[in-house]
Amino acid sequence: MKTFFSTSAFMAGVLTTSLAQTTDTTTTSAPTQAQSTIAPNSGLTLSGYIEAYYAHDFTAPKTVQERPGFIYNHKRNREVNVNLAFIKGAYAGERVRANLALQVGTYAQYNYAAEQALVKNIFEANAGVKLSGKKDLWLDAGIFSSHIGFESAISKDCWTLTRSMLAENSPYYLSGAKLTYNSSNGKWTLLGSVLNGWQRIAKLPDYSGPSVSTQVQYRPSSTLTLNWSTFVGSDRPDSLKQGRFFNNFYAIINPAGKFGVILGFDIGSDRKPIVSGDRRAGNGSYVWYSPVIIARLATSEKSYLAGRIEYYDDKNGVIIATGTPNGFQTWGYSLNYDYAILPNALFRIEGKVYNSKDAIFETTSGFGRSNTSLTTSLAVSF
Repeated sequence: MKTFFSTSAFMAGVLTTSLAQTTDTTTTSAPTQAQSTIAPNSGLTLSGYIEAYYAHDFTAPKTVQERPGFIYNHKRNREVNVNLAFIKGAYAGERVRANLALQVGTYAQYNYAAEQALVKNIFEANAGVKLSGKKDLWLDAGIFSSHIGFESAISKDCWTLTRSMLAENSPYYLSGAKLTYNSSNGKWTLLGSVLNGWQRIAKLPDYSGPSVSTQVQYRPSSTLTLNWSTFVGSDRPDSLKQGRFFNNFYAIINPAGKFGVILGFDIGSDRKPIVSGDRRAGNGSYVWYSPVIIARLATSEKSYLAGRIEYYDDKNGVIIATGTPNGFQTWGYSLNYDYAILPNALFRIEGKVYNSKDAIFETTSGFGRSNTSLTTSLAVSF
């Protein structure tokens, strides 16, 4: 475990960040977080994180206090707020481990809106046991960060200040049990999990479940990570008989170098629902997909410049319902600048533009096809 927060890890740590999200976020504190050992050799550590932000939507009327509905992070408009703040205690022994993190902020407010009140402030709560004395094979159960995707809720660990549309509309957290195996050479991670649902702590009412998810990750070198994650289950009541099959693919290229690239692609399908008796809305499934590319350039030892181009196609409104003729078919473009004021304090600013096929964005004169915003944030870890 790290007991300090290095500038290089802070600014160039997306590889360890993505590995933390996609392998063992339930086991230890995030690799790029500062940690304080509670007692020498006890295995207990305490860490924390807080990100304050200001988002300004230039398109929306001044009275609109929230960003568009498909956005869940940095949600509040034209006000200073806290996106995510948490305090985390972690225990790591030779054969057992556990994590408990309590959170506040608008990330929790909007992402956990469907959860019961008692668990809305839980960022992590899980326990694990190592099943083999010789192999790196762990069984973990509880609430943990999602292994699906290369972005996490911890903004400073991502290459861009705000999350991609792909990340905002796939699970940030999961609840259930999982088996994780890491190969002895450090190149392979294999994961299988049984879950309560698609980003759900409690099961959806009238869904018997469970859902399952897998991950295969290959890291042939420090300059390349390849990942394939899946979700099989449903996010609809049993009566609709809508099975979901979802795939997440990504490649992270040269993450710690002067220039790096992330390529991501999500594609999912929900079977068309039962609309009356045993009759379906039609044959086949509703499909949505989203490609994204992020490029990042180190402009100094303390700063980065990153750009993102993304597209999200959900014309049938499975994940993002608009009620418009063409559904949600939207391009996104953003430019991001990061500066590490201190090894554990990061300032960021990002400009972003959305362009949609239909007029889905609220404006001063009704609804328009484009949306423009500027977001700034200050994140501190300890």
